[in-house]
Amino acid sequence: MHFDSLSDFLAMGGYAGYVWSAFGITFVSMIILLISSVRRHTTLLNEVQAKVERQARIDAAKNLENTL
Repeated sequence: MHFDSLSDFLAMGGYAGYVWSAFGITFVSMIILLISSVRRHTTLLNEVQAKVERQARIDAAKNLENTL
């Protein structure tokens, strides 16, 4: 579809409300998905790090226990 001007493009042949709301909803959904994925990634990394540190403390305590 060819548009003669920017205002014709923005009007989308009378369907601007549907077209731009679809773009807006998609854009907002993608941003929300990105933010939630990054937060979940950070949370999982922190959980794994905490488990590794806990296991290291347990192993260190076992080694200390065996030397007595």
